[in-house]
Amino acid sequence: MSDISSTGPIDVQPHTLRNRTVVIVGGTSGIGLSTAIQAKAAGAKVFVIGSNPERARQAAHTHELDGWRAADVTQPEHIQAALADIPKVDHLVLLAGTFVAGKILEADVAYLHRAFDERIWASVHALRALGDRLSKDGSVTFISGSLADRPNAYGTAVLAAASAAMEAFARGLALELAPVRVNTLSPGPIDTPILAKAMGEARDGFVAALEQTLPLHRLGTADEAAAAVLFLMTNGFMNGATINVDGGARLV
Repeated sequence: MSDISSTGPIDVQPHTLRNRTVVIVGGTSGIGLSTAIQAKAAGAKVFVIGSNPERARQAAHTHELDGWRAADVTQPEHIQAALADIPKVDHLVLLAGTFVAGKILEADVAYLHRAFDERIWASVHALRALGDRLSKDGSVTFISGSLADRPNAYGTAVLAAASAAMEAFARGLALELAPVRVNTLSPGPIDTPILAKAMGEARDGFVAALEQTLPLHRLGTADEAAAAVLFLMTNGFMNGATINVDGGARLV
């Protein structure tokens, strides 16, 4: 019988974020901003990219991040410019995406395109813009959402398709970009600004109804979802996976 101990100990310690460069697209509010704050606290050099220049500047200034950029992620040249002067990226986190809702027989098709433009194609352009500046021992984290598993009849079919596509895209890229690790965060009902923006005055009633049916009787927080992103960045054996942070919402 061979002595497997002769190969030496296997390093299963989490990868540190200290002195690593983290770029978060969609990092100026909600889950993205919480991820930026937690990554900075863990010792990373953090750059955030958002659609609103003032909000991006304020987020970087308030939380003492290392830099900010403003970009419309549906425009390849904006993504190229935002990433152009960052020499190396160890962890790329792509969380941008608005709540695109509209029934396919009624909504403007150009508007529905945004669901994929902000997610799949923005990710393609970001990865192409970075090229070999993305560290081989680093990671890419996408975002999908509970609609990928549980679509509804309220005009979210295209968004559900885009969310599910991100998970499939990550699995394919885990092979194509190896040894770069590629994973997806799938948040459930999280209390973030995008929820208020999407629901408007109906937000409070929507949340109250959810709290009655969810197993934990509450929404998740941006900090809880962001902690999962840090796990995906720092656990070196997470690859091609989707991690659900939904408080058990898929079960009810």
